[in-house]
Amino acid sequence: MIKSNQTSPVIGFILLGLSAHPKLEKIFFVLILLMYLVVLLGNGVLILVTIHDSRLHTPMYFFLGNLSFLDICYTTSSVPLILNSILNTRKAILFSACAGQMFLSFAMGATECVLLGMMAFDRYVAICNPLRYSTVMRKAAYVPMAASSWVAGSITAMVQTLLAMRLPFCGDNVINHFTCEILAVLKLACADISINVISMGVANVIILGVPILFITVSYVFILTTILRIPSAEGRRKAFSTCSAHLTVVIVFYGTILFMYGKPKSKDPLGADKQDLSDKLISLFYGVLTPMLNPIIYSLRNKDVKAAVRKLGAQKRFPQ
Repeated sequence: MIKSNQTSPVIGFILLGLSAHPKLEKIFFVLILLMYLVVLLGNGVLILVTIHDSRLHTPMYFFLGNLSFLDICYTTSSVPLILNSILNTRKAILFSACAGQMFLSFAMGATECVLLGMMAFDRYVAICNPLRYSTVMRKAAYVPMAASSWVAGSITAMVQTLLAMRLPFCGDNVINHFTCEILAVLKLACADISINVISMGVANVIILGVPILFITVSYVFILTTILRIPSAEGRRKAFSTCSAHLTVVIVFYGTILFMYGKPKSKDPLGADKQDLSDKLISLFYGVLTPMLNPIIYSLRNKDVKAAVRKLGAQKRFPQ
C-alpha cells in the first residue's frame, strides 16, 4: 500500500471500494463484469451497424454512434480498474494514474451531457421543421456539433482535473470510492478547496444545467408540434422518432439527480449504510446507463433492429 505521513506528499492513493464487504465484492465482480461485456457488445454492434448500413447514414444515427463510442470509453475508463481492485488485495493506484482515470471519467460524463443536448436539437428540427431538416442538419453542421461535445467535455475535465490534482494531499490517502472520483479525492486535500468548489459549480451549470434546459425547451416544442398532428397514427410515428432519445435522457439525468439530490443521513449508523448505498448507486450508474442505451435504441427503433438483423445475416451467410 502507498502511504505517506503528514510531511511527505502523497505519491498514490488507496481505493477503498467494498473492502469492508468481501462477500459483496465477489458478487459485484461477477455482475459488473457481465454488465461490462454487455456494454461492449451492445454498443459495439450499434457502432458497426451505423457504419455499415447506408440507411443509417443520417445525423441521428451519427450522434447515436458517437453516444455508443462514448459509453464504451466511459465504462472502460473505470470498470477495469474496479475489477482489478476487487481481485487484488493491493488496492493502490499511482497519483498519475489516478489523475488520468479522473480526467477520462469526467470527460466522458461531461461529453455525454452536451451530446444529449445536441441530439435533442436534431429531434427538434426533424419534428418541428421537417422540410428544413436536410438543410439545417447537413454534414457541415452535425459533425462539428458532435466534435464540439467532445471538445467541451475534454476541456471541462482537464480544468477540473488540473485544479484537483494541484492540491496538496498529505496524511490520509484512502479514497472512499471504487475509482478516483473527483469529489472523493477533494475530501483528502489538506488545503482550501473553495476554488475547486466554485469552478465545479460553474462547470455544472454550463455542462449539466444548460443541456438540461436546452433539452427541456426542445421537447416542449416537440410535444406541442406532435399534439397538433390531427391523426393518431401521425402522432404515434412522430413520437416514435424521439422516444428512444427521451428515454435515454430520463435514465441518464434521472440517475444523476437521484445520486446527488437525495438527502444525507445525520445518524452515524445510517450514514454508514448510506455510504455503502452511494457507492453501489455510483457503481451501477457507471455501467447500467451505458448498458441500457443500446437496448433502448434497439427496442424502440425499427431501422436499428432491421440493420442488426441484416448485419447478422451477412455474418452468417457471407457473399
